This record gives sequence, C-alpha cells and structure tokens, in this order.
Amino acid sequence: MASLPAQSSSTATPPTRYDKRMSEILAHATEVFRENGYEGASMRDLSRATGMSLAGLYYYFESKERLLFLIQKHTFTTIVARLKKRLEHVSRPEERIRVFILNHLEYFLANQAAMKVLSHEAEVLKNGFAAELAATKREYYRICVGLLDDLKRERELQFPTRLAVLSLFGMMNWIYTWYKPRVDADVTSIAREMGDIFLRGVTNGRKAIAKKNDFNSRRKESSNGNHHAAGKR
Repeated sequence: MASLPAQSSSTATPPTRYDKRMSEILAHATEVFRENGYEGASMRDLSRATGMSLAGLYYYFESKERLLFLIQKHTFTTIVARLKKRLEHVSRPEERIRVFILNHLEYFLANQAAMKVLSHEAEVLKNGFAAELAATKREYYRICVGLLDDLKRERELQFPTRLAVLSLFGMMNWIYTWYKPRVDADVTSIAREMGDIFLRGVTNGRKAIAKKNDFNSRRKESSNGNHHAAGKR
C-alpha cells in the first residue's frame, strides 16, 4: 500500500489541496458508513461516493477498515486539538470544565454523521488501528479527569472522579440522537445548562457527604455523652 502524506496541522499552515481532498473523501466515506453501516458498506460503495476508482481506493486506503480508522482518528485529534487551544485562555477549574462541554457539544452537533459512525462502529477496529485510536481516546479522557481533579482540589470536593467523568460523557455523547434545532436551544445555551446540571451534581455531592459526616459526628458525641452520664449514675 502506498504511504499517505502526513496531514498538516490546523494551527500551522493552511490546508493543502491534499488536505482538502482527504477531508472530502472522509466526509463521503462517513456518509456511506452512516447510511449502510460498516458491515453493509462495500469498497465499491465507497469508491462511488468518494469519486475514486476502486483500484485507487485500494491503493491509498487498503481496506474500508482503514477508512473507518481515519474517520475516527480525524474526529478525535480535531476535537482534542480544539480543546487544548481553548483551554490555553482559561484558568478557573469550573470554567475549564464548561469549555470542555461546549467544545464537545459544538463538534458533535456540527459533525452528526461522524458521531453516529463513531458511536455505532466503536468496536469494529482491531489490532494496530484500535490501539492507536485508543491512545487518542485515553488522552481525551485524561484531560477530562484532570479538569475534574482540579475542581475537587480547588473546592475540597469529594466525589469519584471516574464516575463523574463517565457520567459527563454519558450526558454529552448522545446529543446527536435527540437534538432538534427547531425545538432545542442553541448549542451554547445547551452547553451552559448541561454544565449547570453536571456541576450542581458534583458540588452538591460534597455537601451531602459533609452533612452526613456532621450528623454521624453529632450522634457519636451524643452517644458518648449518654454513656458518660450513665457511668456517673
């Protein structure tokens, strides 16, 4: 298989003709996978949709698995790069979490076909493709973990970070299945409201723990006092 030229960084040089053509191919391939599913899509379907000859498609991409890998890799590297750039200008932990949510939702709603493919074909990739993609996914997950840990330290909160992070992804990831522009608010408003719901949950959890600990402490003190009084009698 011929090697593909490295894609240029979106923050460095302007997109080349190759970059634009690659984006077009991946966009067409995404639509094919969305409509037919990975198993139902053939290289001939992908050839027709992308405008490449079947021989040319095999020459550059080798298989439909590689095309699916490139779609998923492009999605995750783009969303991570955009997030890192946005976080450079924000310092407060709560606001950084809100930036994370807005960045995620904006990309998901602007690329709904790709999100459907990612969600429905998440377990298809194997071997080296799966390992490389998993590394990018772990980076994204760890960024979110770091943001939540920063909030916990700043406010002395007590909640399980992993559970909170996975719950947040659960809130965000399925927006493409229910979002209706004519019914729902714009993405900025949804991100703000979703952030309010999530942050109230994790911060109120600390209050609940504090109240429980305070109640247990008072009950223990009361019990000790009663035992002491009984001993005097």
